[in-house]
Amino acid sequence: MTPPKGSAPARAAAPPAPVKKGRSKLVLAVVALVVVAGGFYGAGLLMNHSDVPKGTTVLGVDIGGGTRDDAVKKLDSVLGSRASAPLHLGVGGKTAELPPENAGLSLDSQATVRGAAGSDYNPVTVIGSLFGQARIVNPVIPVDQEKLTAALTELSGTSGSASEGTIKFEPGKAVAEPGKVGKALDVSQSIVSVRDAYRSQVQTGRPRTVELPVTTREPTISQAEIDRAMKDFAEPAMSGLVTIKAGDKQIQFGPAKSLPKILSMKAIDGKLVEVYDKTAITELLDGVFNGITITKGDGQQHPVSTDDVTQALQKALLGKTPAERTQVIDLNPS
Repeated sequence: MTPPKGSAPARAAAPPAPVKKGRSKLVLAVVALVVVAGGFYGAGLLMNHSDVPKGTTVLGVDIGGGTRDDAVKKLDSVLGSRASAPLHLGVGGKTAELPPENAGLSLDSQATVRGAAGSDYNPVTVIGSLFGQARIVNPVIPVDQEKLTAALTELSGTSGSASEGTIKFEPGKAVAEPGKVGKALDVSQSIVSVRDAYRSQVQTGRPRTVELPVTTREPTISQAEIDRAMKDFAEPAMSGLVTIKAGDKQIQFGPAKSLPKILSMKAIDGKLVEVYDKTAITELLDGVFNGITITKGDGQQHPVSTDDVTQALQKALLGKTPAERTQVIDLNPS
């Protein structure tokens, strides 16, 4: 049959293009790579059934491949002494040591290991563990902000060139000491410096003196407050012997020896407040009231304690006559 005029003759179907050999090799290579990677991944999972995955490190310490308890022991054996070593601080040309436990600083090994434990299904990590690749975990170093602030505030009072007005108790007398303007520790700015210094010490094991920022500080205790505290407390307290009695026993504290060991004053909100050293009181008591008991609020009998003696001492020190400076501990308070 003759095709209509103007129509193009039908073309024969083109033969399929031959597959390029290079592309086939690429596909095979990709498939092979996936198979090999899958094999390594599976092998990594099979070989890493421990609580803490192999290759896990904390500050360079390898804690992987065992139980959680094993990891804690490894961590403490290497970092424990570093974490408990005192920090060396420089304040205005003076040096001081700050024990971490007093400043609310610690390495929490248990929490660190808890964070490091458990299976890691990340292919990069799993396969890397077969070839010794490290899995780095950050340590848990909690900071008790309140405790650290208190420790630095206390350090501020004993370092630098500034001094607070106070009253000191020396054998036989109370001595007024006016404060003076000078350099003192900047507590708020020092918190970050101390925290970073502690982490560095735990990591490196090399303690170094950290210079803390200082600021100009004026005394908060005025001369008028020193005069008031001297008149109201210090002079009466050091005016003579005081006697504390309980049952058929008694003890005396005097201004020549014992009271200077017991008494001091502390600046609180612009006021001088008396402080009693209970450790010194306990040593001076030396068991004098052993065998004497007092009925407490729970209705039970308790030995006369340092606290009981301290309460009686507070009243006796303000007395003016020998009778007023003698206090009897009530053994049966109502």
